[in-house]
Amino acid sequence: MAEQLRWVLIIISVVVIGGLLIHGLWSVRKKDAPAATHDERVEPAAHQAPVERQSTPEPVSHNERDEPQFGDLSFSADEKQHSHADSFAEPEQETTSEVDDVATAADSNDAVVTEQEPEQPVASDFIIVHIQMPEGLNMEGSKLLPAVNTLGFKYSDEGFFNRHLDPAGHGPVLFRLVNMYNPGTFDIDNMEQFSTAGVSLFMTLPCDGDGLAAFNMLHSAAKKLADEFGATILDSQREEMTVDSVREYVEKVRRFSV
Repeated sequence: MAEQLRWVLIIISVVVIGGLLIHGLWSVRKKDAPAATHDERVEPAAHQAPVERQSTPEPVSHNERDEPQFGDLSFSADEKQHSHADSFAEPEQETTSEVDDVATAADSNDAVVTEQEPEQPVASDFIIVHIQMPEGLNMEGSKLLPAVNTLGFKYSDEGFFNRHLDPAGHGPVLFRLVNMYNPGTFDIDNMEQFSTAGVSLFMTLPCDGDGLAAFNMLHSAAKKLADEFGATILDSQREEMTVDSVREYVEKVRRFSV
């Protein structure tokens, strides 16, 4: 009896273990079946993703226009945009017509200026007066220096004596005194050893300030130096200065003073 009970227990155990094994295998297969189905569903989604990226090129075009290319700008054929562009085109035509009017007015002004140009001298000129010593005699530097200082001349770095608008040596230069002979300058540090056969006074036209007043000062200085050294006043042609020569100089100054 005991032996039969043992075999019954063994058989029950085998059945239970077999049932457990069968149940386990069935559970495993049940779990594997949804995973496979999920994989099969994921694969089409993975294949469709690149297709969706290719069908939307907008991000690519946006990256290409990070740096504006003004020459490549274009607009669509929308009616509102065309009307907007036309509204900007009209002022350009008005501006062009205004520029043409201004150019025409400028040409007419230029014509008026051209007609008036001959009335006013454009080029510069000079008034030159020479003070010539008699043959065989010279102006000594020791006597010339105090004479020019008395007349209000100031020595310049260029080696000339300048007569300024202000006798103190300030303001524009009205006229200059130079050596009549080469090198044309004076050595202020060696005036005691210096001598020359003549000096020259000259002024540039047009002159700063009152041109006639400046010429009168120049002519007066020339006469004083000539009297001081017993010299002769000569014109630009190195001929003796006459009343007619002075009048010609005055007329020239007046033309440049208009």
